[in-house]
Amino acid sequence: MYQGIFDIDPWKIKTDKLKHEDIRLVESLTSTGNGHMGLRGNFEEGYSGDSHKGTYLAGVWYPDRTRVGWWKVGYPDYFGKVINAMDFIAVDIKVNGIKLDLNKVTFEDFHLELDMQQGVLTRQFTYLEESTGAKVRFSFRRFVSIVTLEASFQCIDAEVLQGSAELQFTPLLDGHVKNLDSNYDEIFWEALDRGTEPIHYLTTRTTENQFKIPQFTVTGLMKNKLIAQGIDFASEKSESTWGVAESFKLKLTKDEKCRLEKTVVMLTSRDVDPWQQLDKGKEILQRLTDYDFEEHLKEHANAWQERWNSADVFIEGDDAAQQGIRYNIFQLLQTYYGHDERLNIGPKGFTGEKYGGATYWDTEAFILPIYLSIANESVAEKLLHYRHRHLPKAIENADKLGLEGALYPMVTFNGEECHNEWEITFEEIHRNGTIAYAIYNYTNYTGDRSYLENYGIDVLVEISRFWADRVHFSEAKQQYMLHGVTGPNEYENNVNNNWYTNFIAQWNLSYTIQCLEEISRAKKIELNVTGEELKKWEDIIERMYLPYDDNRGIFVQHDTFLDKELLPVESLKSEDIPLWQNWSWDRILRSCFIKQADVLQGLYYFRDEFSKDELRANFEFYEPMTVHESSLSPSIHSILGAQLGLEDKAVELYARTARLDLDNYNNDTQDGLHITSMSGSWLCIVQGFAGMIVKDNTLIFSPFVPKEWQSYGFKISFRGRLLEVKVNKEATTVTLIQGESIELKVHDKTVSLDTKNSTKSVSHLS
Repeated sequence: MYQGIFDIDPWKIKTDKLKHEDIRLVESLTSTGNGHMGLRGNFEEGYSGDSHKGTYLAGVWYPDRTRVGWWKVGYPDYFGKVINAMDFIAVDIKVNGIKLDLNKVTFEDFHLELDMQQGVLTRQFTYLEESTGAKVRFSFRRFVSIVTLEASFQCIDAEVLQGSAELQFTPLLDGHVKNLDSNYDEIFWEALDRGTEPIHYLTTRTTENQFKIPQFTVTGLMKNKLIAQGIDFASEKSESTWGVAESFKLKLTKDEKCRLEKTVVMLTSRDVDPWQQLDKGKEILQRLTDYDFEEHLKEHANAWQERWNSADVFIEGDDAAQQGIRYNIFQLLQTYYGHDERLNIGPKGFTGEKYGGATYWDTEAFILPIYLSIANESVAEKLLHYRHRHLPKAIENADKLGLEGALYPMVTFNGEECHNEWEITFEEIHRNGTIAYAIYNYTNYTGDRSYLENYGIDVLVEISRFWADRVHFSEAKQQYMLHGVTGPNEYENNVNNNWYTNFIAQWNLSYTIQCLEEISRAKKIELNVTGEELKKWEDIIERMYLPYDDNRGIFVQHDTFLDKELLPVESLKSEDIPLWQNWSWDRILRSCFIKQADVLQGLYYFRDEFSKDELRANFEFYEPMTVHESSLSPSIHSILGAQLGLEDKAVELYARTARLDLDNYNNDTQDGLHITSMSGSWLCIVQGFAGMIVKDNTLIFSPFVPKEWQSYGFKISFRGRLLEVKVNKEATTVTLIQGESIELKVHDKTVSLDTKNSTKSVSHLS
């Protein structure tokens, strides 16, 4: 059931209400970005109430100290965190000397909307001055450009509706910012330089650190233009320790208007050397200010339309579901679009600081599939190159634990592990398997073996070496085991023989051997793997212990899971949910309740290789105990439910993943959006409802339409083609929009599309 704070609209999130208790939630939900930078939906003029001001620059972070009394060998030296950067949207506004602050002043006719189709944030309200009776209507529009990634554009319109008003606009660049999660109000920046002639600029640098992580230098440049036809105004420039500003003063009477346009360029030392930033910024800014706000907005909107042309999903019959899927796709596309393969995707993107803003295994498990299908293959490939670039660091991470091979970090910015929880940093090693699976997934989907043969095989080999060293052999059972691990279900730590971890390790070794043999035959070369290693890997594959319960016919989550008191989620009291906010950690760890797909994560990866009986038995056993308190959980269960014909359950869990943030299901969206789980709603529709898989080089669909929907459709890129798939109650229609001819399957029927715009329909009834 819809429970969000915004109105339902297919292309917008909007509201005419401003509830002060929801400000942080509003700020998260109206976040905007462009892959280079992004910011929460903070008010330009500021807000004195409970607010989380946040501006973030891609790849700019800080290594915070973590060494504590319980430090052990191999423990990360620092906790990497995304840091709040220069506030470049700030515009202080005064009306008759009174600072405009919606937490203090009287206002009416409020409206706020984020237009997802055009990528622009808009806000309006009318300020009421009780002492004089003056009324001033303010309108704000802003966007960070997906055309010029360094650029931000703002437009503020003011019109006096009643009486007269002296207005003062002060656009500024403010470097005095701190993280919401900083210790003791620590500041991670120092101001280096500033100036106002001929343009405004501010240069800041991250403070020194003891871990030899390079300091980042950032320069912001600002140019402002006040437009007030026939009205005189005064302007003044100023500097302070932490910023630069320009102030405009003018007096308006009834029906008179003015407009302020603010253009900002943000450069970082990741892309431009510090001593070149000012000149480079001036060059970009001059080029941009030859055009006005409306012209830049049109160019930006056209670029968004190009993205939507290949990424849009339409739903007929459920407006809340339609809004949810588009919102999630929008947030993904403005967080990452493959512009820089040095970057990856943090769980919060540009919307908050929780989880440190770094890269998790979420990318390989959930993000890669959507980018394979809605962008081009090169965008997805860059995510794989990100991991290959970090292979030397992954080898170092394993070495710190005294192990061979490579252990990819649970959390990272530069390849080094920088997570500060022992049970995750050292025990949640299943992430290695998902990185290997991503290589398989990419190769299987694209049919392109060049990444695998030139880069991926190195990753697979080193990960396999890690597994071979990490397992131990049980003499009692004559099988290989993995003790002291944490599976995807983080509500259980330090368990033995987590089925998913053992299974993905076994598969990883098998896939590596297969790839080595194929590459050796194709290229007639010998790869750097010894016969002794291969023999050990084959023995592990043959004798890996995979816990199984014969009576229930299920894979057992870990050795002692069935010894717990096995209760369904429905046995919990409403006040217990979410568990992480209401139960002690000790109580959670002892319970049977599952945070997210664990055994079912492995079944999802290889769902076409397990029988329906196996899928059903495990789904019916584990899903009732799953609280879905990870944002990654509902989509996996929805896809498996769809494959099992459990349509109502599949749709219920789709709704949860599609509107997880819009409806604030987990009561934590105020901290930032769940960016890396947003792909889940797309996965539910395309892999779940439409049943898309790629098997034996063939694209296969087995669709159904949810009862409450009339139809749905999406476009996918597949091996150089762009296809449109439309599903209604009667039939599935597939159109070849561009690319060469293709044969695919719908409900086990072969469909041949020979020419551009050729269309075939397959009845659901025949």
